[in-house]
Amino acid sequence: MEGRSVQLDDVWQAVLGEIEVSLSRGSFITWFKNTCLLKQSEETTVVGVPNVFIKHQLETKFGDLIIDTLRKQGASVNQIEYKTTPLASRSRVLGEENEGEQPQLTTNVIHQSEASLRQSSNGLNERYTMDNFVVGDGNELAFAACQAVLQQPGIKYNPLYLYGGVGIGKTHLIQAVGNALQVRNPDAKILYIATEQFVREFVMALKKRSMAAFVNYYRSADALIVDDVQFLADKDKIQEEFFHTFNTLHQADKQIIMSSDKPPGDIAKLEDRLKSRFAGGMSIDMHAPDFETRCAIIHTKAESHQAELEPEVVEYLATTIQSNIRELEGALNQLLAWCEVRSLKPSVAIASSLLQVHKARPKHISAKQIIERTARHFQIPLEDMLGPKRDKDIVVPRQVAMYILHEELHLSYPKIAHELGRKDHTTAIHSVRKIAQLSQIDVSLKNTMDNIKEQLYA
Repeated sequence: MEGRSVQLDDVWQAVLGEIEVSLSRGSFITWFKNTCLLKQSEETTVVGVPNVFIKHQLETKFGDLIIDTLRKQGASVNQIEYKTTPLASRSRVLGEENEGEQPQLTTNVIHQSEASLRQSSNGLNERYTMDNFVVGDGNELAFAACQAVLQQPGIKYNPLYLYGGVGIGKTHLIQAVGNALQVRNPDAKILYIATEQFVREFVMALKKRSMAAFVNYYRSADALIVDDVQFLADKDKIQEEFFHTFNTLHQADKQIIMSSDKPPGDIAKLEDRLKSRFAGGMSIDMHAPDFETRCAIIHTKAESHQAELEPEVVEYLATTIQSNIRELEGALNQLLAWCEVRSLKPSVAIASSLLQVHKARPKHISAKQIIERTARHFQIPLEDMLGPKRDKDIVVPRQVAMYILHEELHLSYPKIAHELGRKDHTTAIHSVRKIAQLSQIDVSLKNTMDNIKEQLYA
């Protein structure tokens, strides 16, 4: 039996190798990780899969590809049965644990169990692991870079800087790296902190005259993970302290990981020396998840609640909520809770009814609120937004505000121009059209506007 199992594994690894070439890395990891070949004969071919959602996807989307690839490997197969089984976990689809081989950027997965992580003072949330992070086209490069960091912390990709819109998984991924580092070395000092918390601790240390303790705490870290570093902007004393902490850790080959909503060079009122250091390692733009990734995220989250969703429910949620993982998870939690209380099975009809309420927006949002929120997001004074300045770092936010006014409040172009202090309404026409075109090709810009609107309706 053992020899037969090895033979099946060899055939399946050859099949996976062929399939990997024809798919994006994200799709391959999402749908083929933890699959295996359970049985292969002229009569029956059985592929093991970890859950019913992946079973459905392989049956409906990849069935022909799998059959053709099996035939290329010399297997006689006419149809395939997909069976959910824990045996699927024996698949080595990502090539981990190959003894004697050097670690590769996109082919190694850290397999230590992270389930036993304890909540501690390092700031990390034990729920965020590499195992439950869903990889897709929008985040596969970031995920691969994090794997490389785990192989050589402090050496490869230091600092690692991840940026992108709100709710796309940045916090999950950077904390997952921290948790994996802690598992590998329980005695290491792995610190995670949100920038706003770092700022509060700095101010408190000044008040209590305990700066020495503050400095020693962060500069003695083996890995420092900082979320939302854009909030360092316009805080001169704190930027200076962070600069020296960064240098101390970097020179000692200690790993630094950061997240932000924009690339280093786009953070207004951030010192040039910090921008230079942030961009000195690896900077990666994380995009909103594609449809397949959103489906996989929904299934993973549902599974963590011991809930099973029909494929059509998963696909409805993934189609309805497209840009924000956090919003996607919130909608799923609402659906599951509503159905559990009433002992109902989740359906598209129920999800549709709940999401109509979930998406309802208040009608009291004003033009002034939109303009103020946009100015705050771009960290520019409101008077500059409404004034005559034509600097690029002011013109673009002004154009974004005009576009949101047009889309959300359906204001006329003359009214939009008036709200922004413009005399000529053709300026508003040009701005709205320009942002509409750019948002189709610039994912970062689209994420920015989604972030502003989310804050408006929060």
